[in-house]
Amino acid sequence: MLDKLELLLALAKERHFGRAAEMCGVTQPTMSTGLKQLEEILGVMLVQRGSRFQGFTPEGERALDWARRIVGDARAMRDEINGLKHQLSGEIRIAAIPTVLGMVAALTTPFRARHPEVRFRIQSTTSSEVLGLLENLEVDAGLTYIENEPIGKVRTIPLYSESYRLLTAPDGMFGDRETVTWREVGQVPLCLLTPDMQNRRIIDRALRSVGAEATPTLTSNSLLVLFTHVKTGRWASVMPAKLAETLGLSDTVRSIPIIDPDVNYSIGMVIPQRDPMTPLIAALVNVAREVAPSLQS
Repeated sequence: MLDKLELLLALAKERHFGRAAEMCGVTQPTMSTGLKQLEEILGVMLVQRGSRFQGFTPEGERALDWARRIVGDARAMRDEINGLKHQLSGEIRIAAIPTVLGMVAALTTPFRARHPEVRFRIQSTTSSEVLGLLENLEVDAGLTYIENEPIGKVRTIPLYSESYRLLTAPDGMFGDRETVTWREVGQVPLCLLTPDMQNRRIIDRALRSVGAEATPTLTSNSLLVLFTHVKTGRWASVMPAKLAETLGLSDTVRSIPIIDPDVNYSIGMVIPQRDPMTPLIAALVNVAREVAPSLQS
């Protein structure tokens, strides 16, 4: 049954019979047979079939919810039993929004000092993708905003509050100021993240609240691209304060607090709403709670 549920989850991820079969390491006929056997066991049709994958039936969508729960619990059981036999080992998969990538090492470094057999895989995604990957069991934890947009049925561990800075050259517009208002930021030609990023939506919303609009001269889904442009001293951007501190500022860049209004959003870890937690995730949550006070300073 578990193998058949894994096939169902793979099909939900790939939305293509051939790719799903390849992901599971089986042939397409073997996959089709396994799905049909699952349908026979449950007594309902789960997959809308045609020459191509056409989607899931309502019963199939409900079966997917159960499959995620059952497969997740089975993996948790295996991890816990293995953890009782040996020291913690394996891989923790974390999906993180771009603005928090600079602080991931604050979690992974102390964790690995305690559990040197554990490996990490970190991927940068949008906030909506974090939740999708978590729901489909493709990652074990996420780092994202936890109080801004809906995040669904997940457990949250608050880490720190994100505030914002104008990064600009000392001789740039408002570059000699100690603080700058959001209305003034709206007058600066900026390089910003693309609109699919929640950080960009936060910036746009802050500017609209004071009757201003962003006028980006460059957009990218990569903060590295933005930061390298800012470091030339010829571009300006709005970035989280903690990220600016982590990346390090050169003599050609100033980080100026943005006020009026003060804008802050909570960043945290999200994990599946499942008990008991796997030993790996329980250990990660413990480290997150321990380092959170230092991240808030």
